Amino acid sequence: MQFTDRLIKNLKPTKNRYELREKSGRGFAIRVTPNGHKSWVFLYHFNGKKYRLTLGTYPLISLAEAHELHRSAVKCLANSKNPIIEQQKAKLEERTANTVNDLIEEYLEKWAKPRKRSWQEDERILRKDVAPTIGKHKAKDVTKKDIVLILDQVIKRGSPISCNRTLAVVRRMFNFAVERDIISITPCYGIKALAKENRRERLLSEEEIKTFWNCLENTTISEPIKLALKLQLITGQRKGEIAGAEWEEFDLINNWWTIPAHKAKNETTHRVPLSKLALNVLQQIKSISDNSNWLFPSPVGGTHITPEAINHAIRKSADKFHEIKHFTPHDLRRTTASHMTAIGIPRLIVSKILNHVENSVTAIYDRHSYDVEKKDALEKWGSKLSDIILLDS
Repeated sequence: MQFTDRLIKNLKPTKNRYELREKSGRGFAIRVTPNGHKSWVFLYHFNGKKYRLTLGTYPLISLAEAHELHRSAVKCLANSKNPIIEQQKAKLEERTANTVNDLIEEYLEKWAKPRKRSWQEDERILRKDVAPTIGKHKAKDVTKKDIVLILDQVIKRGSPISCNRTLAVVRRMFNFAVERDIISITPCYGIKALAKENRRERLLSEEEIKTFWNCLENTTISEPIKLALKLQLITGQRKGEIAGAEWEEFDLINNWWTIPAHKAKNETTHRVPLSKLALNVLQQIKSISDNSNWLFPSPVGGTHITPEAINHAIRKSADKFHEIKHFTPHDLRRTTASHMTAIGIPRLIVSKILNHVENSVTAIYDRHSYDVEKKDALEKWGSKLSDIILLDS
């Protein structure tokens, strides 16, 4: 007989369990127990033995769905595989499949930490906004909708730019999962940044630089972070490179700071000349670093302060800088670059000091170190900065 929904629904239990096969159904059947429980089964032979594969229960699995499961089992059998064994493998794989929490740990350990100086920010984002929402989900089951809902939550907090940062980290993590064959396709495919970001052009004027420098002393910002901010303005280096600087990178006899390739954003060793003003600040840093290997040891010990700690310090003391239009620590780097060009230092030399990547053909062949030019430029900027912070009100 040919199965219909009506027929299956009207099957009655008997004293003994029985099975009813669909005519020409290639082993497709339904089993009815004395208590009325109905389940779909596939009856077949494999290597001379009889097998019964349960496909699911009725009505949880409809007739159409049961037919589809049966066709998959028949195809498996045609490929010389035992459907029951394959079903057991699938169940085991499902039980042991990576959860998003597992993926977060693997991503941080195998991708973020070895490659990103800012890996702690990735960790913060993933633990704050991703793990609590979908951490227990199987990574392969995460949908685009799941990701969008996470981003919506960040937007509702009033953090549109943070939303973009969250998307970037989550996208990178799921791309990592695809690369390692943990999942076959990323759920982030097609999701665009939800918040428009404007290119920042903020730089501090000479008067604002003086106000910033002097107001630092009236804030509750810790002394190490005050000095880190000053060092960034003096050298123009990246906040993360300053926060994670170690004393072994500094040659205080010949006045050089060598940032190793693994710490530099462009993964190229970078030599930074130290001006007289920089050396003065470094002496102050040395006096409070408590014989640590780090210039700016973390209060919790064993590591250095984080770039986010510098951001947080500025945000927390914003009221002390009320005479200055809103700025971020990264704006100090832009300020340094802009004022250096304003006093006649060529853009190429400023670019070399900032350790920007150059992709031109000329840059490929130009292997000149520019050490002399950088040293002269930073000494000139240090002198100008000294004049600025001592300007009469």
